[in-house]
Amino acid sequence: MTVRNKLNRTFRTFIDRQIMFFVATAARDGRVNVSPKGMDTLRIVDDDRIVWLNLTGSGNETAAHVLDTPRMTLMFCAFEGPAMILRVYGTADVIHPRHPQWAELSPLFPDFAGSRQIFNLTIDLVQTSCGTGVPEMEFTRSRGETELVPFYEDMGTDGVTEYWGRKNALSIDEKPTGLFSDGA
Repeated sequence: MTVRNKLNRTFRTFIDRQIMFFVATAARDGRVNVSPKGMDTLRIVDDDRIVWLNLTGSGNETAAHVLDTPRMTLMFCAFEGPAMILRVYGTADVIHPRHPQWAELSPLFPDFAGSRQIFNLTIDLVQTSCGTGVPEMEFTRSRGETELVPFYEDMGTDGVTEYWGRKNALSIDEKPTGLFSDGA
């Protein structure tokens, strides 16, 4: 096990090779959330900062949790090659499309239909573990590009906004996600 307070070249290379990652958050009370993420939605800005684009989904737990308690953990697992798990711990901010930082950060990512938030993670701890319990698997395809993005393209901007109102304005614990509030 290795513990550091920031990324190094080895960690950055490992992260860049991963086709998916996991995000864990929790509010002060209620449920803990762990979400798988994929596609071209993560950027290492610096050794102590990662930003990632969150696309629209059936829930919006991460945003609600970060607004309540800004703790976030990202986990990367080697599904191919040498075994390793890398966890990145830190505090995060939620950047919605109306936020001034959106214009600065959104060009870092492809223009995906359904882009909902960008999370800005300031790293305070990086930890590795062996990962020998993680199965070795072969990547087949990204469902995001063939199913998720076309779904929101067909919905259109107005349809996505309406969907956010129905499905993404509150978490499953009824906590606000900030999608429609003035402050963020």
